[in-house]
Amino acid sequence: MDGSRQFLVLLFAASLHLYNCSWFKRRCDYELVGPLYVWNLGASSHSSIFRAATFARIYGAGGWSPDPQDKHPWLQIDLTRKAHIKTIATQGTFNTYNWVTRYIVLYGDHPSNWKPYFQQGSNWTFFGNVNSSGVVSHDLHHPILARYLRIIPVAWNPQGTIGLRVGLYGCYYDSEIVYFDGDDAISYQFRSKKVRSTEDIIGFNFKTMEHEGILMYAAGSQGDYISVELQQAQLVLSISLGNSSLNMSGGETTMKLGSLLDDQHWHQFRLDRYRKYVNFSLDGEILQFRLNGEFDQLDLDTEIFFGGVRNNEKQRLVYRPNFRGCMENIAYNLVYITNLVRRRHPSIRVEGHVGYFCRDNLLFPFTFAGVNNFLQIPGYPRRNMLAISFSFRTWDVVGLLMYTSFADDLGWLEMVLSAGQVNVTIAQPKTQTKTKKLEFAAGYRLNDGFWHSVSLIVRESSAVITIDDQNDASFRVDRDIQLRTGSQYFFGGCPRPALRTGCLSNQTAFHGCMQMVSVDRQPIELDMVRQHRLGKYFEVYFNVCGITDRCTPNMCEHGSRCIQSWDDFTCLCDLTGYMGETCHTPVYKESCEAYRIRGKVSGNYTIDPDGSGPLKPFTVYCDMREDRAWTIVRHNRHWLTKVSGYSPERPFLGTVDYWNASWGEVSALANASEYCEQQIEFHCYFSRLLNTQTGMPLSFWMGRNEERHYYWGGSPPGLGRCACGMEKSCANPLFYCNCDAEHLMWRADKGLLNFVDHLPVTQVVVSDTNRTGSEAQFYVGPLRCYGDRNSWNTVTFIRGAALLFPTFKVNFSLDISFFFKTSAPTGTFLENVGPMNFIRMELNTSQDLVFAYNIGNGDENLTVHSEMPFNDNEWHEVKAEINVKVARLQVDWFPWVMRAAPPQSFIHLNLTKPLYVGSAEYNLHPFLGCLRGLHMNGVTLNLEGKANETEGVLVNCTGHCRNPLIPCQNHGTCWEHYSHYTCNCTVSAFEGPFCNHEIGAYFEQGMWVRYNILTTPLSVVQEFANILQQPLQPLPGYNVTGEEVGLSFRTTSAPAVLLYVSTFVHDFMAILIREDGTLQLRYQLGIFPFSLTLSTRSVADGQPHRINITRVNRTLYTQLDYYPLMINQFSVFVDSKLDSPKALYLGRFMETGVIDPEIQKYNTPGFVGCISGVKFNSIVPLKTIFRSTGNNPIIPYTINGKLVESNCASMPSTYIKVPPELDPWYIDPVDFLYIHDDGWVAVIIGVIFFLLLLLAAALLLMYLHHHRYKGSYHTNEPKAIQDYNSGGSSSGGGSTRGSGSAEPATLPATKPVAPRKDQNLPQILEESKTE
Repeated sequence: MDGSRQFLVLLFAASLHLYNCSWFKRRCDYELVGPLYVWNLGASSHSSIFRAATFARIYGAGGWSPDPQDKHPWLQIDLTRKAHIKTIATQGTFNTYNWVTRYIVLYGDHPSNWKPYFQQGSNWTFFGNVNSSGVVSHDLHHPILARYLRIIPVAWNPQGTIGLRVGLYGCYYDSEIVYFDGDDAISYQFRSKKVRSTEDIIGFNFKTMEHEGILMYAAGSQGDYISVELQQAQLVLSISLGNSSLNMSGGETTMKLGSLLDDQHWHQFRLDRYRKYVNFSLDGEILQFRLNGEFDQLDLDTEIFFGGVRNNEKQRLVYRPNFRGCMENIAYNLVYITNLVRRRHPSIRVEGHVGYFCRDNLLFPFTFAGVNNFLQIPGYPRRNMLAISFSFRTWDVVGLLMYTSFADDLGWLEMVLSAGQVNVTIAQPKTQTKTKKLEFAAGYRLNDGFWHSVSLIVRESSAVITIDDQNDASFRVDRDIQLRTGSQYFFGGCPRPALRTGCLSNQTAFHGCMQMVSVDRQPIELDMVRQHRLGKYFEVYFNVCGITDRCTPNMCEHGSRCIQSWDDFTCLCDLTGYMGETCHTPVYKESCEAYRIRGKVSGNYTIDPDGSGPLKPFTVYCDMREDRAWTIVRHNRHWLTKVSGYSPERPFLGTVDYWNASWGEVSALANASEYCEQQIEFHCYFSRLLNTQTGMPLSFWMGRNEERHYYWGGSPPGLGRCACGMEKSCANPLFYCNCDAEHLMWRADKGLLNFVDHLPVTQVVVSDTNRTGSEAQFYVGPLRCYGDRNSWNTVTFIRGAALLFPTFKVNFSLDISFFFKTSAPTGTFLENVGPMNFIRMELNTSQDLVFAYNIGNGDENLTVHSEMPFNDNEWHEVKAEINVKVARLQVDWFPWVMRAAPPQSFIHLNLTKPLYVGSAEYNLHPFLGCLRGLHMNGVTLNLEGKANETEGVLVNCTGHCRNPLIPCQNHGTCWEHYSHYTCNCTVSAFEGPFCNHEIGAYFEQGMWVRYNILTTPLSVVQEFANILQQPLQPLPGYNVTGEEVGLSFRTTSAPAVLLYVSTFVHDFMAILIREDGTLQLRYQLGIFPFSLTLSTRSVADGQPHRINITRVNRTLYTQLDYYPLMINQFSVFVDSKLDSPKALYLGRFMETGVIDPEIQKYNTPGFVGCISGVKFNSIVPLKTIFRSTGNNPIIPYTINGKLVESNCASMPSTYIKVPPELDPWYIDPVDFLYIHDDGWVAVIIGVIFFLLLLLAAALLLMYLHHHRYKGSYHTNEPKAIQDYNSGGSSSGGGSTRGSGSAEPATLPATKPVAPRKDQNLPQILEESKTE
């Protein structure tokens, strides 16, 4: 489908370029105000000649400012001809403090007939500037087609005045118009008798004042047709690509767009079709849909009509009027129809008198658009007849239409719109008892947004009111009325104060439009009123009707009803199963499991599996069990269905219709469930299932998405077998189903279908029952499901990574919900961005969760703050929602944080990038932790399907604690940080990064330590609670059913008491070293004592030993050092409780009362040696002493003697290889360059080395040879004369001995020798004999 749409867009763009039509130009962004003449810019007034309208051009050196006394200023631009305006830009007055902050834009073809431009969300107020130099541009969501444009400032800088410079960007276009008066029509005759098309492009502009009318129509003999018409001022497109004999439902598709199109202003229609895919657009609003039916081609006969149809072509369009109004630039499949009409082309037939200009009926409407608006008109006083008439249109339910007081205090008359009726009240002078009132009403649903006329005539004997000029529906009241008309008539409301103005009505002001107002049968000159020459007014806009339909497009979801007033709309969610401002939030739970968790019992419940998605809720039966809730959906095939007489060419189609639910809704239930099953049975008498020569099954069932399945109950999917084929017990072992044996007897294949992705069963197709005697019966059981796999779709982010999903598409609202668990202080859960808009959910700090967004009103955010941190490694639920009225955020059970949207808002979410889950874009600000159950607008994102362990995303909520590199030891607990882990040693007697470092002490003779487990007052409270049979919760160290004890020791002395636990009763526990050095455990539980020898060899050998003891009821587990675990059972006569433990002693005990004599004799002189790693349940006495945090003001221990910390009793620890990522001292090894000396590499390096040696030797020889002959040289120059007596050579030259390294002696200067004449002749230098 996406490919088809892309092709359609490309085709449409190419065809637009080919059209010779003004609105098909490729470029349309020219600045239109700059080239205009001075007289083309006008204004209501100006403050000075230098602030006139001609200076209101953007980027100019001035600006327009109205007269300060002007109460209704405006700036008007005449573009000289019709233009296509796409952008409006504004500036303030140059170099001043004058600028406009909000303004209204009006446009039209005539300066006396305006239409306000409404932005998306039906807001007619544009945001302006914040300074005088900046430019604020607004790209219009649909272009303006008009010649005139007027800007009305409504707010400006409070430190200045109004200042405005304007720029309009777009292009001019050629407008060719045809006018229809309701009896006209034109037709374009095709070149051939029939036209068949797979793609169509149709476009035109139109304007009218009528509710109904046929704009375009064409039909074919095979049932194909296309029509565009107005129905109740909406544009209705109907297309049929024909019917087939197999599809009796027909192929007609009808779509509607727009509202209030009878406003006498231009509207743009476009239709783009490619096969079954259609883009239907009106004034910038685009509706994309797929046509019904089986065909792709549109077959039309002879011709296509515009503006109406010929009389003999109205068979299908009975009682539908032709169009009355103007059409512009009609184009049909590369044919420019209006141009052919004006040229009177032979292919055009014209019926009636079609005009080539647009006849506008100027009715001069005005708008009441304020809280205290009113229009005061003078009348003719003291007449005995009152005549009022006007037309109005509104959405408001209540409002004052007209009020007047009679002269001579004879009463008053009030006309009020109430509940869609016009109520008239005539009050007469008071009698002795009460005021006489005459009340009557007329009309029905007059607040529907259309024009309605009202005429009221009151005489002294009667009153007549007529609605919409229907004389047969006039309401007449015959009553004597004392009537003398007053001098003032108030329309739309009453001015304040009421006593001064004489308007005494207490009704709400009317908001809407009026026109054609007549008082005493005299029409009101509204232009004189506007110029303050007649009457008074306040908050009234003249020559414009500013009404808009806030329910089109309908922002109320799930079929809810939209009702509107003048400035807002309300959604009625009754009987929809949804709630909220736009009926977006589901009322019902998503499954029976959700009801079970809330304590509900078995019964019928309504569920909504897709939440806020498009599917409706439906009723199911919930079978509540202790561990799960079964959801049961029944259907119409719960009995055996008999089938006979059907062949493979004409099979029987057994449709399974589920009660209260469609196939899509039941499929959503199965898709969201953890497990589903459905019984299916096929009973056969000489009828086959899978046994065919072609291999194509004769009977099969269809599941989700209308997919065919050829396996039956009891078989896995894809095998094409029955249950007997899996068990190898079929009637004929050659086949995989009992029915394939073709026996002349009844056989059956039955079993459960439990592959969730194929369920539910939607249809059963049966054939092979047309042979003599063959018959079949089938049965489909109810769909049974349990569990919720969407809520537990869980992943874990262990490092900076993101899961990418398609761009999130939003219509008018969005909701997001998920669960998270983390220990990180910050992180981004999800982000989706576009050019300007975005949504982002993040943990900003450990106590602040933020939902940031931009939906067209700037950057905004909602923040939930908690005093308790969110990064506590517990699950937290997050819910967020945005609609056109409010944005809200909730975490867990905290109150909703809400932000109201501005009035007339519209959600702009132009998101273009993928949806990032787990981090922001480019993996910035990543989230580390677990994320599950991510739902967006009712759709569950499959996080597990996107998980990739190599990128740092794991399935399920598992981190490093799942398989830690080094496990936490000695009762330490692993704390998950997702990017790493730490060991929590709080309840361990050890410390260190992995709880493997013992904490111990050295005990001298006579030293002991007492740790108080339960004080005497708490013991009394405990006993009193037991008497009242309301026992207190166990305190730390207090466990009536078992103990967990461990310690290490080293000693050479015996006997001794290592550990003793006393109680407030006779119970005790003791670990002793007897005289022979063996280790003994003694218990006193109840009456009978118990003793156990833990070792047969002496432990007083100066070596470290470790003892671990665990008791669970009457089962005792003990282990000494690395010996095997020993298990012993107490006698049934021994109590299973260590009742009311009092204190724990180390080294020696100092208790009074009755003491076991066996223990007493070992208590003296006391233990001498080292004890470490002591733990009794959750009590770690030595760690409490040496690692005290200082938080507990009460010291729970007593020490006799000087206790010195020592680890001399620590057991030899096993070697733990610390991974490099956990070792803080680890340094990455340096990779030195290493060259192997084997292979060709060594040979090549050897050759290179040899060549380098040869080169070095050659250079050395050359060097020596060069210095060998440096002292002797030949020259052609003459040899200088030497003075042999001087003992040295002259400076002129000569030879020296050796290498010439010795410096010659300094000689006195001599007279230079005169040059010889033959000095240039060659000379022979003779070497000396010695050389």
